[in-house]
Amino acid sequence: MAARYREPSSAKRAMVLCLSLVGMVALWWAASWIYATPRIFPDPARVAGAMWSEIQSGKLPRHLWATLWRVIAAFGIAMVLGSVIGVLLGLWPRLNRWVDAWIVMALKLPALVVIVLCYLWFGLNDLSAIVAVSFNKTALVVVTMREGARSLDHKVSEMAQVFGMSRWSRLRHVIVPQLAPFVAASARNGLAIIWKLVLVVEFMGRSNGIGFQIHLYFQMFDVTKVMAYSGSFIIVMLVIEYGLIQPIEQRAQKWRLQKSSK
Repeated sequence: MAARYREPSSAKRAMVLCLSLVGMVALWWAASWIYATPRIFPDPARVAGAMWSEIQSGKLPRHLWATLWRVIAAFGIAMVLGSVIGVLLGLWPRLNRWVDAWIVMALKLPALVVIVLCYLWFGLNDLSAIVAVSFNKTALVVVTMREGARSLDHKVSEMAQVFGMSRWSRLRHVIVPQLAPFVAASARNGLAIIWKLVLVVEFMGRSNGIGFQIHLYFQMFDVTKVMAYSGSFIIVMLVIEYGLIQPIEQRAQKWRLQKSSK
């Protein structure tokens, strides 16, 4: 019989994460040393120095915040709309048959087309940026949450109803924990896609943000600054991933394991 897998402790997971990141930096350093062209492929120390210089000047925090709030706004809109629509479609198959073609079209529509159209319709402003990014992500959230709604265990809901649980209690203790893994998956994929789209939007038509700075230093062929600004936002996304999204997902997985063991 195969040994049962045990979830590692938080300290062990943190240690593995730190060692993995150190290994990645070591590989980066080795590659930059082999390439030996700092202007084209700078080492981590050079990029970190450029990042610190931009932080001291105040430019990096200002542009980082501009990008971050666009990501937060687009992410919030996409998650709320996508979750509501996806759950409704999963629970009501007849409604899903009517709008399934719309979801497929939204999934297949290139993000670049949506960005260009929003800039043409609404102008080169933050409204266009947020609408374009949230539209591209909402369809993906809908698909994920629709599958989550379809996989709900109706027997557990019926049992909760028999025991006299209120609708709010059933929603909180029965439905939400079952949907939590799908919410976490949507959130993880959403952040991975949204922040990239926000950079493209800023690259094409905004006057601030990480994407705007990357565009600026791209024109100057300053690879170090490009990597410094890119790296700063990757660090922020890693903090959100391991500090917020994964703990929520682990909590939901514990609930499902406890349910399956009973």
